[in-house]
Parts: sequence; C-alpha cells; structure tokens
Amino acid sequence: MLALLLAVVLSFSLGLSPLGAEAGEKEDPALWQAVRPLSTIVSFMNTGAHPDDERSALLAWLSLGQGVRTSSVIANRGEGGQNEIGDELGNGLGIIRSRELQEASRVTDVDLFLLSRTLDDPIYDFGFSKSPEETLEKWGEEVVYERLIRLIRQERPDILMPSFRDVPSQHGHHRAVAQLTLRAFADAANPKVFPQHMKEGLSPWQVKKLYLPGEEGKETLRFNIGTVDPVYGKTYPQLGEESRKLHKSQGMGRDLPVEDYFVSLELVKSAVGEIKREQSLFDGLPVTLSDWAADLPQGALKKRLVRLQSRLDGVIGAYPDRREVTKRVQQALTETRQVIRLAEKSPLPDSAKEDLLFRLRVKERQLQKASAVASRVDAAVKATPSVLTRGSTGKVVVTVTNGGEDALTHLKVDLKVPGAWRAKRASLPRTIRPGESRNIAFEVKVPENASFFDPYAPPVVQAEVSYKLRGETVTRTAVPRPTEQTVAVLPDWGMRLMPEAMVLNTKKPGERLTVTMEVTNYRSGPSSGKIRPRLPEGWRAEPAAEQLAFSARGETKRVTFTLEPGSAVRPGAYTIPVEAVVDGRSQSLQVQPIHYDHIGTSYWLRPAELRVQAFPLELVPGLKVGYVDSGFDQVGDCLRQVGVDVTFLEEEDLASGDLAQYDAIVVGIRAYLSRPDLLEHNDRLLEYVKEGGHVVMQYHKPEDNWRPELAPYLLQPGSPSIEWRVTDENAPVTFLKPDHPLLKAPNAITQEDFDGWVQERGLYFPSEWDSAYEPLLSMADPGEEPFEGGLLVADYGEGSYIYTSLVWYRQIQSQVPGGYRMFVNLISYPRVR
Repeated sequence: MLALLLAVVLSFSLGLSPLGAEAGEKEDPALWQAVRPLSTIVSFMNTGAHPDDERSALLAWLSLGQGVRTSSVIANRGEGGQNEIGDELGNGLGIIRSRELQEASRVTDVDLFLLSRTLDDPIYDFGFSKSPEETLEKWGEEVVYERLIRLIRQERPDILMPSFRDVPSQHGHHRAVAQLTLRAFADAANPKVFPQHMKEGLSPWQVKKLYLPGEEGKETLRFNIGTVDPVYGKTYPQLGEESRKLHKSQGMGRDLPVEDYFVSLELVKSAVGEIKREQSLFDGLPVTLSDWAADLPQGALKKRLVRLQSRLDGVIGAYPDRREVTKRVQQALTETRQVIRLAEKSPLPDSAKEDLLFRLRVKERQLQKASAVASRVDAAVKATPSVLTRGSTGKVVVTVTNGGEDALTHLKVDLKVPGAWRAKRASLPRTIRPGESRNIAFEVKVPENASFFDPYAPPVVQAEVSYKLRGETVTRTAVPRPTEQTVAVLPDWGMRLMPEAMVLNTKKPGERLTVTMEVTNYRSGPSSGKIRPRLPEGWRAEPAAEQLAFSARGETKRVTFTLEPGSAVRPGAYTIPVEAVVDGRSQSLQVQPIHYDHIGTSYWLRPAELRVQAFPLELVPGLKVGYVDSGFDQVGDCLRQVGVDVTFLEEEDLASGDLAQYDAIVVGIRAYLSRPDLLEHNDRLLEYVKEGGHVVMQYHKPEDNWRPELAPYLLQPGSPSIEWRVTDENAPVTFLKPDHPLLKAPNAITQEDFDGWVQERGLYFPSEWDSAYEPLLSMADPGEEPFEGGLLVADYGEGSYIYTSLVWYRQIQSQVPGGYRMFVNLISYPRVR
C-alpha cells in the first residue's frame, strides 16, 4: 500500500496521468481542474501585446496539465484590429476582444491581467507598428513599465516568458512587450525601481527564470505536449485551440489532430544558478511545499509544511470521488490555516516569510475553490432588472445551492456594491441542507451620482458567500455570469446617432444633413422629455427639438433632424452635441449595446455627438455603383451619404444579375474571405470588366482565399504580410504619374489629400504584379524601400481594373477628406478617363 501511495504521489508530481484515469474510471474535468493545482507551488506568467497573443497550448499544458498557477498579462485590447463578426471598430472592438480574452482564459484556467485599464487608456492598439520605439513612445514607456512591474510584484511568478522575441520581423507592439519583460527580470526585484510600490504594501520580487520562445540555434529546452490528457480527452494544443476559438472577432481557433507538439524555449535569465542542461521547465525551482521546506532547519514549520503537502496530495489522490475529496479538502484547509498562523510567528527572514505566506494563501484560495467544486456548492447572482439608472432601485438575488452530502452552516451572504450604493438584505438562512437551494434577496438603491457602466471595471454587483462545511469556513466571491447577465447603470435615455459622423460637401451650397437618433428608455416605467441638437452658430435644425414620451423600460423610438449649415459654412470639423432632457435632468450619452452569444452583453458609452467634416467634393452626376459588401467595412454606406448611387450586390446579383448597369463595382476589403459567392462567380466579375465595366478591388490578405488568377492579370499580395505594409499614417506619398486621370478628375488630388490620415497608409501591398498594371503612387515607412503597388490600374478588354492596398475604409469611416476625394475618383474613372 505504501508503494502504491508513493507511486500515486510521484505520478502527480511528474505531471503523469491520474491513477483514476488509467483505471478507466469516469472522469470529472471540473473537479480535476480544481484539485490539480494543489500539487505544486510553481507559478508562470506569460506576457503579450494583444488579445490572442497568449501561448495557448503551453498555458493549457501548464495550467490544466501541470496545475501551475498560470497568468497571462496582455498590454492592450486589440482596438486597432479588424472585426470578423460585426462592424464594431476602435473601442467597440476593444470591448469585444477583452471579453473574448476573458472567456478564452476561463477555458485554460489562466488568470488574466490587462495593462490597459480604461477606454481612453494610453496603452491603446493604434495599429501595426514596425518599431518598439514608436510603440513605447505612443503608449508611454513609463506607464506600461510601471504597470508591468506592479503586476509582477503582485503576482510573484517563478517563471516569466514573453510570447515573442525582440526581432525585426515581429510587430512593434510584440517587441516592446518583450523588451520590457526582459528588463523586468532585474527591475522587479530592485526596490529603487518604482519605490512607490513599497509604500503601497508591495515588495520587490525576483523572478527565478525567464524564457524566450526558442528558435533555431537558440534552444535550451524542448518537450512534447502533444499527448492526450486522459481527463480532458484532448491534447494540450487542442485544449489551447478551444480557448482560441473564442477569439471569434479575429477568426481564431483550429481543429488540430492528435500529434506531437514540441515546445521550444530558451532560458535567457536565471536566479537559481547556472543550469547547464535543463531536463524540465521546473529545474532549480521548489515544486511543492515540501521542496520549499527542504532548506529550513528542523523544526515545527518544516514538519508542518511537509505534512501539509502530504494532505494536499491526499486530496488529489481522492479524485474522482467527490465525497472523499470534500472530506480531505476541508482537512487540508484547516491544516493550511494552521500553517499560515505558524509561519506568521516564525523567525524566518522577512523576504522568505513573505514568500511562504504568499504561497500558502494561494493554496488557501485554491482549496476553497476545490471545496466548492467537490461539494457542489454553487452561488449564482442575478439582478432584476439588470439595467439600472441613477436614483433607481433594484433587486439582487443570490442563490446558494448545496448539491453535496453535507449541510452548510453559519451561512453569511454579503452584497458588495460601490460605496455610495445601499444594499438591504432580507432574511438569511443559517443552514442549507443537502440538495437544497436558498434565495437571499437584496434591495439595492443606486445613488443619483452613480458612475455609469464601465466595460473594463469589475462587476458592479458582487456577492461574498461564506459558510462552514465539515467545521471549516469556506469563502467565495460570486458575480453574475457574464455570458448570461451584465448589470449596468445606464443613463435615463440612451441615444444612438445614425450616423454619428457625416461629411458636408462645401461644393453644394444649401446642402442639408439628415441624422436619425434611436432613443431607448432605460428608466423603470414611464418617462418624458425632449431631444435637441446643440448647433454651431448660424446652423438650424428642423425640428429644433423633439418631444418624446415612453411608457416602459426598453422602449425605443426614433427621431430625425434635418440640419441646415447655412450658406457661409467653411471647410473644417464641426462637433454637434445632442442633449436629452428627461424629467428636467440633462444628459448627453450614446449607449451602444454589444451582444454576441459567446461573450454576452456589454455596453459602449460615449458622448452623444454628431461629427461633421466639411470639405469640397466633386461627384460625377448619375454615377451608378455596385458594392460587394464583405461585412468588414462601411464604405458603401459612407458613399451613399455623400450622394453616390450605391447598390449592395447580393449572391443572386453576382450569379445572374445585370452587372452591366453599373458604372463601377467596388469589392469590400477581404471579400473573398467572407463572400464564397464572390469566389464562385468571380468569372462574371472579370467578364463584366472585359465587356467595358470597371472594378475597384480593395486589399486582401494572401490567406483570404486570394489566388493570382482572381484578378485579370497576375497579382499577388506580399507574404509574410508583416513586411508588406506602410504603418506610418504620415508617410510621404509620391505621385508616380501625376497627370493620370485618376489623380485629376473629378477631384484634383494633391499632397493635401494625404494629410490627416489615421492609423496607417496601406496593408498587404502586392509583392508582384503583371506589367499590365500601372502603379500610380509610391510610399514607405521611414528608412525603408518604397512600395509602388498601393494603387494599381490596368485596362482589361474594354474595361478597367483597380487593385488598391490603401486603407480607404479607415480614412472614409473617419471622415478624412482626402479619403473621400480619392475614392470618388477611383469609382468615377470610367466616366473621366
């Protein structure tokens, strides 16, 4: 029996399969995920720049396979990327990707931390950067580094690893995070670096080992994680891909086969002495509490640590018997708290004592989680209504369910709400019997000055639930399940401006702008008031204000205003706030609900302001344009707003419609990826050109189902795409053919039309193209050779074909005048050449 026990303990310490799995017993992944971390005190931190930068396969192996306390630190929220599931960009996309990252981290049981804290945070995804220097200048190097050092001191990882190496082929954001992570190895342990942390109660922390992803000639450790975990029934790379599938806005996640998957690492910094040849990621580290105690002199603390680790191993050995796990985990929880008190009184040096107490308190939290899972105790929080307004009241119910075989006694349930809120609890049962659920109701009162919903803040309503189970107290925090309910304080009326940005053509005196506002009542019950735009001097609105009355929460109405700028309007940017006066209270906020099944509901609140950009724009009368919408841009709608006759082409149009009726057909960015019908009927598009039509093809990635033969002549986007872009939005632009009709009519294009661009010039420039294409523009990032493939035009048969890698959609959707003027020239080419 002793030999068998030693074999079980050894199998867990080496990360081998649990005995129950080998014996073919029924697996219990939720329980295994809760008890596996009790086997080790090792912690690992992975740093990256964007959502999806986490090393998912390795994190799954560490957390789910080895029980390592694993964390992922991500710098920004991916606001500068593209959206493959909707039309949200900027902060709206950042909200989506933040929630996707949270849900992905749940799959791999990884603690998630973001350095970006707010919607207007300086650590923002401003788009692709080729330079870590540019990245840190825009983010604020001191800001990023202080937050990273703070997290390292707070979480105290034994092992640290950036997701990427600092090499020229990498994204500048990746390189910046790698540079700071390497520096942090020494600086996090230096009390002179950010000394304010010490005043706040943090202590310096020395990471023990720092790894970089291995590469050819730079590898100190290589191991295979492609084996099937018997509990989860998948390999660790497959488990990692399950988490990556939740990055739906980026189209992430693959179905991987069961096969070898080798992790390659390079140990570049070590505080555990020289390790000439590593056999394991954990070489030189105390893996268990017994290991940690090995260097202690003989005494009570050493003995108790060894005994505690034995109890923790006993909890794991009881898997998958939930009743036995419950019994053993409660015993281990008692033992852990006793050892904490003993350690607090021990004569250990301060740094060693702090290290030990931190690890013991981690074990205490892990045991309480394991207790809840093993004993099937669940706490669910639900608010009615889930949307509140200032001054309103609501009801929050905490449902505590005891699905185990032991009574819960000494029950306590406290509702954690912001300081100025009031929460009044109804009756509280002291005991919950096996198989019983009890509802504990609270009435909450929202103050008149309550903060509105912040998508990046912790849930505004949280419950702390504690009880005694088998004589030992278990305390857990419960929040509304994010995919089921989001509790939010919203303004009385939430507005949505449609559109919220417009252009005004100064070449058309007397032009009017029509803006529609969707207004939603978030107050409980009836409300009344008015909506009115606050106009610049000389402008008029019809009507000047609109009276509205609602009878119930959630009711939505639309109002439309016609704005008359006046005859003397000058080119420039105008901001028009829209005010809602509800029962005498003024407010001016847009509320954009963001809902997807995989992330639940969130809200993006921002000022209710109509942005108007006035500039001269010449249009060709009667121009008729077909638009193959990819779902990734809103260029077609923007063209309509300035007066272009745009028809969105559906599948039947491409399959059998009369394409010859259109002067031009525009294909949205990456449409071959999202429109299989475009791929299927591409021959009709080429035939349309050959017979006298005109196509404007916007950029595609090489992997967007692009094939060179899709264009009338050979054309291939460059690969790797990281190298084929101009990221400096202010990069000089050279006109290669300044007298070409595309640059002359109907708008005379000058260098000024490339002023004020946002995020970048162009993406996925072609690496090769047929000589039939004529390049019109040249541009380059500082210090690099110029690209000439950003705007290519070719005649084909009786018609013409344009391929452009410039990011027109970002310019047009940001009301950059030159973006509109140049794009109108692109679609007008057949009529002006």
